[in-house]
Amino acid sequence: MRYVALNAAKYGKPNEKAVMGKIMAEMPEMRNRAKEVLEVVRECIEEFESMSEEEKKILMNLMTSSVKKGEIEGIEETGKIEKIKKRKLPELPNAEEGKVVMRFAPNPNGPPTLGSARGMVVNDEYTKIYKGKMIIRFDDTDPRIKRPMLEAYRWYLEDAEWLNVKPHKVIYASKRIPLYYRYIKKLLEMEKAYPCFCSREEFKKYRDSGIECPHRNTSAEQSLEVWERMLSGEYEEGEVVIRIKTDMKHKDPAIRDWVAFRIVKSDHPLVGDRYIVYPTLDFESAIEDHILGITHIIRGKDLIDSERRQRYIYNYFGWKYPVTKHWGRVKIHEFGKLSTSEIRKRIESGEYEGWDDPALPTIRAFRRRGFKAEAIREFLLSLGVGENDVAVSLKNLYAENRKLVDKEANRYFFVWNPIEVKIEGLPEKVKVKMQKNPENDELRELYGDESILVTEDDWNRFKEGDIVRLKGFCTVRVGDKKDRKLEFLSWEMKGAKKGKNIVHWLSWHDSIVCVVVGDKPMLKWGGFVEKNAVHDVGKVVQFERFAFCKIEIAGEDGIRAIYTHP
Repeated sequence: MRYVALNAAKYGKPNEKAVMGKIMAEMPEMRNRAKEVLEVVRECIEEFESMSEEEKKILMNLMTSSVKKGEIEGIEETGKIEKIKKRKLPELPNAEEGKVVMRFAPNPNGPPTLGSARGMVVNDEYTKIYKGKMIIRFDDTDPRIKRPMLEAYRWYLEDAEWLNVKPHKVIYASKRIPLYYRYIKKLLEMEKAYPCFCSREEFKKYRDSGIECPHRNTSAEQSLEVWERMLSGEYEEGEVVIRIKTDMKHKDPAIRDWVAFRIVKSDHPLVGDRYIVYPTLDFESAIEDHILGITHIIRGKDLIDSERRQRYIYNYFGWKYPVTKHWGRVKIHEFGKLSTSEIRKRIESGEYEGWDDPALPTIRAFRRRGFKAEAIREFLLSLGVGENDVAVSLKNLYAENRKLVDKEANRYFFVWNPIEVKIEGLPEKVKVKMQKNPENDELRELYGDESILVTEDDWNRFKEGDIVRLKGFCTVRVGDKKDRKLEFLSWEMKGAKKGKNIVHWLSWHDSIVCVVVGDKPMLKWGGFVEKNAVHDVGKVVQFERFAFCKIEIAGEDGIRAIYTHP
């Protein structure tokens, strides 16, 4: 959107080829996904062209940083800048300020991932923009196939709070089962639903052929009798279900007389064995959206059929269906397709150490790695709400987080895969002082000794005769590689080229054992870090020439750090 506005500011109207050129120049890794990028560019241009001339002008000024602060404040007072400030989210159709009610409805069969957190953050952002209400509703009425985890309820609420998502209400569908019973009973009385005794295979034949099931015309009186017998436990699982009457000639077989209730004789983590007849997600969600007064729904485009099914209930009761927007899936290059159930299996197999393993795409993992909530919010909002599937790299998230942590992260030396080398001719042992962070004057102290540690990677690429600068300490010449000798040349920078010939180091005097837990399964780096880092437990630091890391544990035995990002 930035390049669209900049191109329009320069030429009067955005040109998709020019915008594409700028994007590809900045992100060459996207060249093999040019078609997808082009679709997004076209969406942005269309959105830009739909703005008023005043809004276009404001956005172009903001992007070129030429608008005056007073002008922005003046426009903010009138509210006209509001949607431009939130340009990552297009306007909601038919939305009225103060009247928007949205919901985030997860199944708590695991903690939030980046994918599910997208729904949490976007719904929250919209309700903040429109001064509305956001509800978290746990759609947890499947105690078997997508069985909820008791801890996941708490995890969702904790992660929501951390992401600055503030629900106005929290609903647990499994605690409201009698509510859904009342509505299905009404539909049975209206003969808009019926008990079906067909096996799955039998009903599939009817459904695929567009032929009505033999039980479809069961009278209301008989249907209610079967319903009461279902509730009393007289039937076994799979013996009978309750179906909603739709159109058995509907072009999409998935819409034809869908299941609203089924018997599940498994205990539920939250409500135990209180119920044996559970609503399907489509039925429960349809009823709840009406009762809660939901005005707008954002759901995956793979759930379009849900809306088509639910509309039959709304039509039978004379309700108005919420405004619905469908969005595409998000694929994170670094994670591929990792479903919650797949993650659970891998945790149980020992591939991951838990739901907060740094290699996982869960919010708990990113929190453990030291990411800022603000960075994750910005990253998720930047994905937009378009119908096209989005493929994105974590590099975008890293960039957002780096903006926030770079100014506050203390710098330390971490020598991974260390080897010991000797400096011959060192005039004296010295105390070296270096800044903890370029943004302030606070210093850290290291001990420059004749015996030091450097990374094996650095040592292996050195050639005999190379002049190397030991950062902040001294300049040396590489001597006999076999004997691991360095020759002292100067305290100054003389002769050492900038770049790879400036390396970090540690003396034994300042070192403490350190293990960095990586962002890939079972990946770890071992080595030594300067002792100064023990004071930054719980903080993100920068291990120079390595990465940003969060100091998780520090003690006499050493430090454990978690890899954050490059």
